[in-house]
Amino acid sequence: MTSQLFSPLKINDVELPNRIVIAPMCQYSAKGGVPTDWHLMHLGQFSVSGASLVFAEATAVEAIGRISPGCTALETDEQEEVFARIVKFFEDFGIAQPGIQLAHAGRKASTDLPWKGSKPLSPNQGSWNTVSPSAVPFADGWHTPTAMTRKDMDRIRDAFVASTKRADRIGFRVVEMHGAHGYLMSQFLSPIANHRTDQYGGSLKNRMRYPLEVFDAIRAVWPEKKALGVRLSVTDYQ
Repeated sequence: MTSQLFSPLKINDVELPNRIVIAPMCQYSAKGGVPTDWHLMHLGQFSVSGASLVFAEATAVEAIGRISPGCTALETDEQEEVFARIVKFFEDFGIAQPGIQLAHAGRKASTDLPWKGSKPLSPNQGSWNTVSPSAVPFADGWHTPTAMTRKDMDRIRDAFVASTKRADRIGFRVVEMHGAHGYLMSQFLSPIANHRTDQYGGSLKNRMRYPLEVFDAIRAVWPEKKALGVRLSVTDYQ
């Protein structure tokens, strides 16, 4: 009797010996967006676990896109260098393919660490300005985000592109655009968070427009031989 779970899968040139995937798991242990030895240990253990694909945690494409000060980012040479060390461990010792989830938290950014309550940071805690499709806070007591202008949209799209190029240089084999959990791409998709009256709001077609623009820009620079995907939520809890 054969098992689909333990059967191989090939996506473009990415060969997976089985269908077991380690999902992205935020560790809230980065320093200034830079992964630490904790991340090497955390991801490295899964690279030798028998799973075929291991995703690094939701990694912001710009600093203000981090969920918390402890979240990773991929916008600087230092961040790229440390991620490259982790991927080299995969290449030297692991059997799993390395993947990374590229993200932007939008209006759900600038929060404290989970073990400190995950509440929005105050200015004396080092909070930062957040952005979203519309100036609508996530919940009572949360920051009111700045409604994104076309300039903001272009900057963030280009940041996704730049991080994708870094991910390719590092040696990641799979990139996943984070469009779930009420983060920025999900905020555009949601009529709860997206109150825009331009071509990026209103109808589903319009609300999908910006995430599709970002995805197309990523696709244009990510090698065809590698795998590219999107994570979506199936419930709207923005």
